[in-house]
Amino acid sequence: MIKEHGVSTLRLYLLRAMYLLIVVGLSLVVWPGILHRAQPWTLSVGVVNCMLAAFSLMALLGLRYPLRMLPILIWEFTWKAIWLGIVAYPQWAAGTIDEATMGTAIECMVAVLIPIVMPWGYVVEHYLREPAARWRTA
Repeated sequence: MIKEHGVSTLRLYLLRAMYLLIVVGLSLVVWPGILHRAQPWTLSVGVVNCMLAAFSLMALLGLRYPLRMLPILIWEFTWKAIWLGIVAYPQWAAGTIDEATMGTAIECMVAVLIPIVMPWGYVVEHYLREPAARWRTA
């Protein structure tokens, strides 16, 4: 199997499938509300929708550059794991989770696919072991 930067073609296709899932999902859920808003948004709804729209556009770039756009998948997995751990799980464990929180928790569960498709060797090599960019001019 051909490898790019030590990442197999299969893994690159799995990453592209993840980016495509994000693009399609947000195109169905977020973009209709952005393009055809019936009324002004509240502050938090506006922030979330604009952030998700920008995220979908960044994921679109991931179809072409799956390795360069890995930070957005890492970010997606991280915020969802944090939210599930400190918001949804405690409510679920206490038996106090409401319908809206449960719905968001179910939507966030798609993030479990990210660690499966993530090329962890590449992530370790390029984000943990690689020397950082310099802070000052040489």
